[in-house]
This record gives sequence, structure tokens and C-alpha cells, in this order.
Amino acid sequence: MIFQFFQTVVLGIKSLMVQKLRAGLAALGIFIGTATVIWLVAMGEGVSFRAQQQILELGARNIIVRTKQPNEGEQDAANRVKTYGLLRADYRRIVENIPNISRAIPMRELRFELRLGDRTADAKLVGCVEDYLALNRLEMARGRWLSSRDRGKKVVVLASDTARRLFPFENPIGRTIWVGAEFYTVIGQTRDRTASAAIGGSLDSRDYNLDAYIPLKTLRQRVGDLVMKRVGGGQGFNFIGEDVELSQITVEVENIEEVDETAQIIETLLKKYHEKEDYAVVVPRELLRQAERTRTMFNVLLVVIAGISLLVGGIGIMNIMLATVTERTREIGIRRALGATRTDIISQFLIETVVLTASGGLLGVLFGLSVGPIFETLKRAVLTFSPESLPPIVQTLEPRIAPWSVVLSLAISLGVGVLFGVYPARKAAFLDPIEALRHE
Repeated sequence: MIFQFFQTVVLGIKSLMVQKLRAGLAALGIFIGTATVIWLVAMGEGVSFRAQQQILELGARNIIVRTKQPNEGEQDAANRVKTYGLLRADYRRIVENIPNISRAIPMRELRFELRLGDRTADAKLVGCVEDYLALNRLEMARGRWLSSRDRGKKVVVLASDTARRLFPFENPIGRTIWVGAEFYTVIGQTRDRTASAAIGGSLDSRDYNLDAYIPLKTLRQRVGDLVMKRVGGGQGFNFIGEDVELSQITVEVENIEEVDETAQIIETLLKKYHEKEDYAVVVPRELLRQAERTRTMFNVLLVVIAGISLLVGGIGIMNIMLATVTERTREIGIRRALGATRTDIISQFLIETVVLTASGGLLGVLFGLSVGPIFETLKRAVLTFSPESLPPIVQTLEPRIAPWSVVLSLAISLGVGVLFGVYPARKAAFLDPIEALRHE
């Protein structure tokens, strides 16, 4: 049985070698289809990966835990100082009890007037830590960002618009300004940053260009948790105060799939230690859904492209095999007259189509795996002669070969060979032997 199968394979290969050009062209169709699938999937994966990275950079893996003022009904109207919100103890509990977070970043913000001579800037004073810069994708225009050695010191980093209001024509680095009632030294200035738009009900819009950043420890020591405000006017004014330790804790998880589960754990943890609902746990669900939609969209697109490419190659195989059956009608009649069964004839033609598709598929896979070096070479060549001809997205694109695309394209190419080879094989097997022998 094995010897007979081997003999049929050898016979099929010999038959294909008689028409080398035709067999080569048939295999070329499968080669192009298979290589195209791998190339397009690699390009699509590269674009999809880049798009998802941008979505992740917007904060899709972040959980925002915010301080919020409780309902007035829960407050003592006679009490002029309201104590509520997130605590430093909450931050420690989150860090110590939730193992799958990559980092947690606390911050405290409040409105403050910054002054330099007769120039003023009503800015948002943000007490933060070193990781705040990377978390919010801020970039330095001058000087440096806050570091661990600045903790407790009176240093400030100005946002772009804040710096322009206080220093319209001067370099602010090294200068001192009034922050409230104390002098602070300017150590850095951030670049302009596009305001983040509000996304559904999850994330609020935020303008980073009117901020001023100081170390969180400095804000605690120099300003304190209790902030008094004057309300009313004339002789009827009075003071009210708010005692808040932290305005926000941003928790970043390691995997996007863990966002919802981690948010529920944080909410349970906070509920245990807060009698009032003076916090809100915000999950960027719109960003999570957008990441999922982007991934699904690219996968569907690539499956359609794969199907079309290999369908065209399969039709070419069927065409060539039908022509082969017509040309070899007399040969089929002789084999039937010498005792070959219909199964033998079907096996012979199916093996020929599988050999064609397998050889084309394997060569296509080898060529497809070289997408990275070839794409980089072409990109460098184009950039050398015309640097501005490629859009930025193409310049930063890196093809990413998906292992499933290699297996799928090879499997489909073999499947196409069998599927589109069955009809020509059956047509050959069911030829009338006598009519076949008469064929010229």
C-alpha cells in the first residue's frame, strides 16, 4: 500500500515535470497567495500593534481613583471644615494588597496664584511624584523634571502657558517665583501638550498647559492638607475649609484584561475603610472597547484578504488541472484499460495538485518570513531618495509576523489544492475508457 502510494507520488511528479512552465505558473499562484497572506497579516499586525499601543498610551490600562465631595446631606452644615477624600493610607493599602499593578501614582491638586512682580498666573498646583511625567506623556522643554532628591524642597516645574504668563520673554530656569506666600525655584518647563478630550463618561478633559508641579511631599509640608477659602463678600464673608490628603491615585495594571477585576478589588478595599462615598473609581471603558474593536477590525480584514488571495490561486490550480485532464485523456484511457481503478486516477491527479500547492505554499512561507528585512530595505531606499515621500505612520511601521498566519496560510494552500483538485480528478476518473482511448 505504501509502495503503491509512493509510486503514485513519483508518477505525479514526473507528469508535472513534463509541463514545467505550466506547473511553475500554477505553483506561482499559490506562492503569491501564501506570501501575500503572511505579508499582509504582518503589516496589519504592525499597524494594529501601533494603534493599540497608542490606545494604551492614552491610559487604557489605568484605573483612576478620585476624591469626590460627598453629598451635602451627609455633611454637618455647621461644620466649616469638611474632611473627606482619599487618604495616604489608601495609597499604601492599594500598593501593598494588589499584586498585579505595575505602579500607583498619587497626586494632590488645588488652585493657586503664582506671582512674579506684577505678573500673575492662576494655575493648578499639582503635588506629584517622579512617575507623573511619563504617566501623562509630558515632555520637557527646558530644565529638568522633579526627582527623588527634590522631595520636601521648594522647587517647581512650570507648564508651558504658566511659564509664558510669568516669563513672556525670559528663560524661567533658576528664577524664583511666589507660590502663594512662599518663594519657589523654577527647575523646569514642560512643552505644549494637547488637552486630553473627554472620553464618554470615563475620563474628563484636562488642560495640562496651565499647571505648576511641585513634589507631593513639599505640598504636604508647605501647604498642608487643610485649605481654607473665603466665601461671601463685604462684612458678611466667612471661611470654609477642606481637609483632603490626596486628590487622585492613578493605578496602572500590567495587563489590559485585568482592569475591570482590579477596579472591583480597589472599590471593595476603599469601601471597607470609608464610611462616606467620598471617592470614585473610574475605568476607561471606552478606551478598552476601542482597543477591542481595533483588534477585531484588523482580524476580520486580514481573514478576508487571506481568503480572497488563496481563492484566486485555487481557481488557477483548477484551471490548469482541467486543461491537464483534457490533454491527458488518452493516457487516462490507457491506464484504465491496463487495470487502474477510478481511485487510482483520482489519487494521481489529487497528488499532482497537492504537490503543486505544497511546493508553492512552502516557498511562499519562506518568502513571507522575510517580510521584515525586505520591508526595512525598501523603506531605507525610499527614504534615501525621497525622505518626505513616506507618511510618518509608514516610517514607524514595523511588520510583526503572526505565527498563526504562517500555519493558516500553509494549511489553506494545501486545502485549496485538495478542494480545487477534486473536480478535475473526478472528471478524469469518470471518463469512459473506450472514449478516452479514441481521443486524439
